[in-house]
Amino acid sequence: MDEALKYNEPWILQRADPYVYRHTDGIYYFTASLPAYDGIALRRSGTLNGLKDAEEVRIWNKHDSGIMSFHIWAPELHFINGKWYIYFAGSDKDDIWALRPYVLECGDHDPLMGTWTEKGMMQAAGDDAFSFTDFSLDGTVFENRGEYYYVWAEKVSVGKKISNLYIAKMENPWTLKSAQVLLATPCYDWERVGFWVNEGPFALKRNGRIFLTYSASETGIDYCVGLLTAPDDADLLDPEVWSKSRQPVLTSDASRRIYGPGHNCFTTDEEGNDIMVYHARTETEIVGDPLYNPNRHAMLMKIGWSPSGTPVFSYDS
Repeated sequence: MDEALKYNEPWILQRADPYVYRHTDGIYYFTASLPAYDGIALRRSGTLNGLKDAEEVRIWNKHDSGIMSFHIWAPELHFINGKWYIYFAGSDKDDIWALRPYVLECGDHDPLMGTWTEKGMMQAAGDDAFSFTDFSLDGTVFENRGEYYYVWAEKVSVGKKISNLYIAKMENPWTLKSAQVLLATPCYDWERVGFWVNEGPFALKRNGRIFLTYSASETGIDYCVGLLTAPDDADLLDPEVWSKSRQPVLTSDASRRIYGPGHNCFTTDEEGNDIMVYHARTETEIVGDPLYNPNRHAMLMKIGWSPSGTPVFSYDS
């Protein structure tokens, strides 16, 4: 029998950008950025905590050259219309900051043992001349009222480049149906430490609303989580329906040795409780470039709910 879940402490070591998906049959799947950023691996378990010690199966390796040959980042596993899809970002080893979003597809029942095919780069809508033309990453997918939406981070150049969040409807799992809409830009001081960053979006649908978390600032101890909220019956491509929390909803906590929490996703435990999966560090002194230091660990947090129906992010959970 699995041991009890432990919250807000290292759960799966050296796995940044953690992602957990609970399938319709109750099976849990886990993926994350690998320390070498050189491929994509999956693990699965009948229980959430079982993922910690589950076998990790590498299902795809980076290319030797050209696109998808460097910086393989932040994979997400989704099941759409009877097939498995993995969304991730990759660059070219000869142009390591040419990050773009890519898609893998598997039509087999078993995503760990099945055949994965490359669908190529995420495709913009025909009338969209801007999406995926610069540093683009952290694509996520969510469904609402029969429509699928793609949300991602992309840098734009206004002097020094900044990372914004964009949203669009999807035509199919690898093509957008609508032009990009600017969803959020780093406008507060806590989103501008080191770099001006909004990235790592993920949606949680509850209580008639869509709660979209995202990460802000550079990837060291100032990395933190912000929150966007919209009614689920609104036009989600209208930026006016989204509200941004004035303060971050999750930041470093020195008393618990949790530093730089961010790039989260949501799942549920076996009892149906909402769980946030996020990464964080346990030290303040980072050796070398924080981006290449492997010590960002996957952690779990039980999400609470306020009387008004909004999520409560607390290390005391």
